[in-house]
Amino acid sequence: MTLPVTLSLIAVFLAIAVFAGWRGAQPPNPLRGVRMAPHRLIMVTAAAAVLILLVHLVNLLGVHTGR
Repeated sequence: MTLPVTLSLIAVFLAIAVFAGWRGAQPPNPLRGVRMAPHRLIMVTAAAAVLILLVHLVNLLGVHTGR
């Protein structure tokens, strides 16, 4: 992946993580029904993707990670 693609994916996954974290922190509202999306799982998955993409970004910038 190129640098612009990596930066845009970081922005997208970061926005998803922030939104899902906000939605997961809302108190349940029984009048609106059951929540159908596991917001905390979505938040953790998006944050893990951001972490992986940050390592990829560091590798693109020339720092050698790993073996």
